[in-house]
Parts: sequence; structure tokens; C-alpha cells
Amino acid sequence: MMTNQTVVRWGILGAARVNERLLPAIVGASNAQLVAIASRRPNAAAEILAKYAPQLSDVLTLDDPDTLINNPDIDAVYLPMANEEHTEWALKAIQQGKHVLIEKPMALELTEIEAIEKASIDHNVKVMEGFMYVFHPQHDAVAQLIDSGVIGDVRTVRTIFSFPMKPARLYRINRDIEHGGGAMWDIGPYAIHTARKWFTGEPLAVNALANLNEHGADVSLSGVLDYGEGRYAQFDMSFERARRSEYEIIGTLGGIKCETVWNNPDDLPNISWWTDAGEQHQLAAPAANHFILEVEHFSDCILNDKPVQLSLTDAKANCNAIQAAIKASQTGMRVELN
Repeated sequence: MMTNQTVVRWGILGAARVNERLLPAIVGASNAQLVAIASRRPNAAAEILAKYAPQLSDVLTLDDPDTLINNPDIDAVYLPMANEEHTEWALKAIQQGKHVLIEKPMALELTEIEAIEKASIDHNVKVMEGFMYVFHPQHDAVAQLIDSGVIGDVRTVRTIFSFPMKPARLYRINRDIEHGGGAMWDIGPYAIHTARKWFTGEPLAVNALANLNEHGADVSLSGVLDYGEGRYAQFDMSFERARRSEYEIIGTLGGIKCETVWNNPDDLPNISWWTDAGEQHQLAAPAANHFILEVEHFSDCILNDKPVQLSLTDAKANCNAIQAAIKASQTGMRVELN
């Protein structure tokens, strides 16, 4: 527990595009304070502060990430750097005693997450993968409906995450999958995570297909996670399709569909459910800013020494499933998960 402290002092390590959402969330969170932003690109930190929080005049903007990490006035770091850089900078921050919220994916290799986990234990800090969507109350409403038994036992989960690639985002596909490029490492973590969320246990195996570009990055990747006994999670992620962020859960007695996982703060969730007996319903859930809820949750865990909702065990399981799906898409073979 951080005694005599009511807010967590945050630093942002990188000027990535996702700061459009996370920077205002840190500013808007009730138990957080933005202290500094750092980027290796000259003036980039100052530019994103001016763009997303122009009302703030006391935030440090730095052109040296190491200076931010070494700042004793910072308790926690949000890390939105390139996928392949997450492990290096997370370990640097942890070694300076900083708690770290790492933008998904946490890392590209299971061994890297294991190294982050060991460091977090050694330095007694909190680390969490940044799946903001889980903090939106719409998913709690879905879970409650499943627990009620109205759709029976979950047999199939289908997830779709996509948006058409624009020139400003070509950096996402300018390197191969092994080096963090492509749809799987960009939006795929959502597709895999939402697929895994609605089954007990972890998948046994996976099959997958991918469409690669000239750099060896997947611009589309689809597959099936096999949970055994006829239970399947179908996932699809793409930069070649119209924008979607949805999942559907089909049970033995009915089903549920969440139309939008990436809800804007003022959007009312659009969730429908049905039964095999012919019932059709809409599920009520409030609007919410899941980015603010994520920051407030992580800050609360730091201030009151609570376990984070998204454990490192979960991060390892998601990485394991992603790696297996990539291997399956490359070999055209079913890949067993350990």
C-alpha cells in the first residue's frame, strides 16, 4: 500500500497513436495524475500533450525516455511503444521500481513475459497488459447473463476485429510477424482475448490461415481455437475489412452478441440475446469510458496493494495462443498448445 498518497503519479513512455485515448484517461481518472511524457522523437511528447491535454501546463515533456524512468516523482508508467520494444522498456521501468501498464500485446515471446513477471516480483511492482475493454460494464452484463443459464452451456465463441488500413498506419505492417508486424500482433490480441474470455480453461489446439503482404506481415488472419468436446472459438482480424469489434457467444439454448467492443465513452452498448425457444431481447448496460476505468483500476491496485484484474498468467496464456495461431498459419497444420 502507498501510504498517505491518494493519486498515482503517471508517466507515459512513448508518443504512440493510442495516446489519443490513454493520455486523456490518465488526466480524467480520479486517482491518477499525469506527471511526464517522453518520446525519442524530438518534440513528439510536447506535441501530443498540446493535442490531447492542452489545458495542462505542469506536465514534463521529454525527448529522453530514460529520464522519465529515472524520475523519482513517477510511480507508474504507461508503455505504448512498438510491440517489439515492450519487454526492453518494461524491464527498465520495473528495475527503477515503477509499476507498468503495458499496451497489448505485453510481449512477442512467452519467455519475455516470464522475464517481466520475475522482475515484477523481485521489485515488488504491479504489471498489467492493457486490455481496456474488459473494464467496460457491458461485459459484466454479458457474464451475468451467461451465469444465469439462459443460453445454456457455451459451445461457440466468434470474434471479429478489423479496420481498413490507411496510409498513416502503414507502420503497423512494414515488418514481418516475427518482429511484431501485422494484424495478429496489432488487433489480434483483442480477437484472441475475447475468444478466450468466455471459455473455462485454455484451448487445446489451433488452426489458422493468413494473408501476408510483401513484408511478411499478416494483413488478415483467421482461425479456430479448439477447446475440446466440440467447443470452438473462431477468431478473425484484418486490415482488409470494414471496421468491426464484436463477439458472439452461442450456447446450447441461445446466444449473445456484443456489437461493439471498442465503444466510445458516450456510446450505449448494443448487445442482443436470443433463445432457441424464439425469445429476442436487448441487454441493457451503461455507457462508460473503459480507458478511464482501466487507469483507475490499475491506480487503485497500486494505492491499495490489490491484485490486478488481468494477471500475468492471463498475459502468458494469450501470448501462447497467439504464437500457436501464427505457427498454424505458417505451417498450414493444427498446432497443439501446451
